[in-house]
Amino acid sequence: MSTAHRSTPGFSAHHSSGAPTAPVMVASDLDRTLIYSANSMGLAGADNAAPRMVVSEVYDAAPLSFMTRAAEDLLAAIKEQSVFVPVTTRTQAQFSRVRLPGRGRGYAVTTNGAVLLRDGEPDPDWSRHIRRSLKTECAPLREVLDRLTGQAAVPAILRVRTAEDIFAYSIVDRQALPAGYTEELEEWCRARGWTTSLQGRKLYCVPVPVTKEAAVDEVRRRTGAGLLVAAGDSRLDAGILELADIAIRPAHGELHNDAYTRPNLTVTEATGILAGEEILRIAHGIVGQPAEPGRSAGLAPSAV
Repeated sequence: MSTAHRSTPGFSAHHSSGAPTAPVMVASDLDRTLIYSANSMGLAGADNAAPRMVVSEVYDAAPLSFMTRAAEDLLAAIKEQSVFVPVTTRTQAQFSRVRLPGRGRGYAVTTNGAVLLRDGEPDPDWSRHIRRSLKTECAPLREVLDRLTGQAAVPAILRVRTAEDIFAYSIVDRQALPAGYTEELEEWCRARGWTTSLQGRKLYCVPVPVTKEAAVDEVRRRTGAGLLVAAGDSRLDAGILELADIAIRPAHGELHNDAYTRPNLTVTEATGILAGEEILRIAHGIVGQPAEPGRSAGLAPSAV
């Protein structure tokens, strides 16, 4: 919009009186929200009708994640016109492989909120806050690992890994998981200050204080952002959708399977990689005409 004044990060629109308004903030999950592997693209129709795509991630010298070219262009515009914050459960190393417009500038949230990056570097104040919270509010990681790999282990848990010594995630055979296992693990973890989330073939065990929404709220406070637009597809994203003034989720994924809804939630019509493009098209329209916090910017919540 013509009244936008660029700054780093984001911009502030101005009223006709010249008084600056708070910048719009767009916070979005990455995997299966904005970027997609070949297996999660969900393309339908003839091959020659597929959208043009760009590589968003390379791993072991091979393309791994993608966006449509239109989605990348929309994201570049959003990055210039707002405080854009990628928000991911990926570790710092995994996130570093992802190439988005404006990479390395501004804020990013990794490790499910345990790490707050500013211009590509971990913020030491946030790291100290997380360490204090883990020490006082949660059972240690080793206790959770013992539960996953010790006497209570089940064959369906194929591999157990840790993310920066903060949380654990397991590669599972979902079909072989015993009935009631995830519910029992969830109850066990809750009693020790941890949460669980099953996403595809990954079962996450995450300390309660480590959330995407806490880190997003901190960025919002630091930047003075007003209207918050957030997007995500999994239960670990539910917190940022609850925090948002305008929430968007794709018509696929864990939250879709849960029939997740809330006021001011928009659900995409498309699925797969085209849902990622639709999310960014919606966000771009909001950034171009920012509304006051708590308003839906003219968007009617979609039926779920």
